[in-house]
This record gives sequence, structure tokens and C-alpha cells, in this order.
Amino acid sequence: MKKQSGISDLNFSLDSYEDLFSDFDPRPYNKKALSDDFLSEAKRAVRDKIPEGIDLKLFVSKKKRNFSDEFIIKRRLREHFKKHYELLRDERNKIIKKGIMFISIGIILMLIATSVLFYQQGKSFFISLIIVVLEPSGWFLFWEGLNLVVFNSKEQNPHFEFYKKMVNCRISFFDI
Repeated sequence: MKKQSGISDLNFSLDSYEDLFSDFDPRPYNKKALSDDFLSEAKRAVRDKIPEGIDLKLFVSKKKRNFSDEFIIKRRLREHFKKHYELLRDERNKIIKKGIMFISIGIILMLIATSVLFYQQGKSFFISLIIVVLEPSGWFLFWEGLNLVVFNSKEQNPHFEFYKKMVNCRISFFDI
């Protein structure tokens, strides 16, 4: 079989289907939590793969294969990858929106402080107090907003990138 350009294989050899799932979760495959070991190993293996095409190949002993279980497991894996991708994407978008809001409010406060300073400079104690409060508030919000957009939105990048790559992966089972 000729390998398609841009496709990366992730190969995992399993003793049983249970290797994919948490040992502490007694629920059926369609609801069972995925194993931290499986997820961390998949994250490590995916790190340098291109996101355009990943084939997740799971190898199981021919004697232990069950096609109906495999169908359920594939669906469960896809649900997990999609759910976590969407959660991380939404959280990242919230952080960016909050940062943009902080930046905007900071700029508005600095503009107000500048206009008060320009038109009302030295007119009264109250005007001076407004300037003293608005200037640092504007700068704080501006820089905190930039921090949110530039740095905080990137903190989850490794997890986000993993799920972004895995959300469209092809999942297949093979005999050992």
C-alpha cells in the first residue's frame, strides 16, 4: 500500500482494548474515560507530526479483536478528541476576547486622561485626581490585555495542538 503524502502514522500495540481506557472507570467503552498513559504517549508521538493527516493505527491480537467493540471505541476516541479540541479552542478564544477588551478599555482610559490633561490641565484638584487614576489604569489594562492575548492564550498550545491534530485523525484497528 502506497503511503499518501502528508499522512503520519501513529502505531500503538495493545494487549487489549482496555489499554486505551482508565483502569478506574468501570463504565462501558462508549462512556469510559481514556487512559492518561495512552493520551500522554499519543501527545508525545504526535508532537512532530503534521496536522493534515494522522492515521491512528491500533494493533490488537487477532484472538482479542471484536469489531462491534472497535466501532464503539473509534466513536469514543473521536468524541473525546472533538470535545477537548472544542473546549480548548473556546477557552483560548475567551482569553483572547478578554485581552482585546482590556486593551480597548485601556486605550479608551488613556485617551480620556490625555484629553482631560490637554483641555483641563491644572484647573482643579479633582481634574488632577482623575488624571492620576486614569493614566495608570489605562496602562495597566493595556499591558494586561497584551499579556492575555500574547502569552496566556498560548499556555495551552501543546494540548490544543494535540487535539487539533487528532480531531480529524483516521482510526483503524489491525491484527498483530
